[in-house]
Amino acid sequence: MIYFYRRLSPGMDDEPSSRRQFLATTGLALSAAVAGCSLGPPDESPEPVNTTESTGFSSEPERPSQQSQPEPTSELSRVYRQVVDSVTAIRMEGGARGGSSGTAWVSDDSYLVTNEHVVRPGGDPFVWFTDIGWRDASIVGQDLYSDLAVIEVKNKPDEATPLPLVDEEKPVGTNVAAVGNPFQLTGSFTTGIISGRNRPIDIPGTRFSIADGIQTDVALNPGNSGGPLITHDGSVVGVINSGISGTAENVGFAISAAIVREVVPELIEDGSYEHSYLGVGLRDVTPGIIEANDLGGVRWGVYIGEVPSDGPSAGILRGTQTSTVIRGQRIPVGGDVIVRMNDWTIQNRERLSAFLALETRPGDTIEIEVIRDGERETVDVTVGSRPEPEVPTTGN
Repeated sequence: MIYFYRRLSPGMDDEPSSRRQFLATTGLALSAAVAGCSLGPPDESPEPVNTTESTGFSSEPERPSQQSQPEPTSELSRVYRQVVDSVTAIRMEGGARGGSSGTAWVSDDSYLVTNEHVVRPGGDPFVWFTDIGWRDASIVGQDLYSDLAVIEVKNKPDEATPLPLVDEEKPVGTNVAAVGNPFQLTGSFTTGIISGRNRPIDIPGTRFSIADGIQTDVALNPGNSGGPLITHDGSVVGVINSGISGTAENVGFAISAAIVREVVPELIEDGSYEHSYLGVGLRDVTPGIIEANDLGGVRWGVYIGEVPSDGPSAGILRGTQTSTVIRGQRIPVGGDVIVRMNDWTIQNRERLSAFLALETRPGDTIEIEVIRDGERETVDVTVGSRPEPEVPTTGN
């Protein structure tokens, strides 16, 4: 289900002019007719708010009328009104790409969370609050490997209260919703369910992915990036990642609350975050790998294809020794197959990545059980830190 609300944010111009004209003449007019909401400024002329001092903008945006929306009468209306003041538009001005935009949400006191790829183009960040318009902000910390960033706004309105993270993982089928700014339509509200858990979210330009991702069928589009995916009690289950993944119809992704809980406090404290690094090339066990390698009856696990000589696993874990051809495909032979790490059973790469992300920090020594030449062995590996990334040039 998709709900459209009156656009509140002026001055967003990232979309091509033809797209903006189409939305202005067709999509917005249609949604206004269907929803019965006004797209123009309120009839009343409320007291203007002077934002020139804080943002340097010369225009004074009108404050929206408090009567512009009816009182909530349903659960979905209530949850929208509960969180909307805590969700903002964010815009980067003067960066390498001439500006970018997305969504942010209040996480704690003066701090807001968004995506790293939203702020990556650089420049000066500004955020849009419903009742006071644009306010300037500053970037506190950012992390490409989790696609999370923290910004600070020192003069946010009192009604923009922090949104809590969920206390525990929500199961597949849980009703969720998104509030954000798709195609710069500020305050849009869409609903759906959690469609899957523990999904890898690719990070373009790197060989890594974000672990423990949430899959959802909530309608997500460019501009939703960085916004909250919430339960119907207003708790955040994840940070929307529409700019990197989610290109397939009805498949979107969010960075899980568990990853947010790990990364954001350190971004606030240190401005950066170090990720654990095993230093091996991995692939899931396939029927061909099972057939070509003596796995002692095991039918799952993670196969190690290579172990770089300068990585933390060098001399401890073993990669491919040779190969063979099965059913016309070349299959690696002789690499270790990881089946357990500490007390976690490791069925696939997604499980291994989640373990490293949620259960370890650089410098920790972990116990790894592998199958090697048909026998189970246990080895200890001290995990390192991921190498500094070569930052992709793409943004939201």
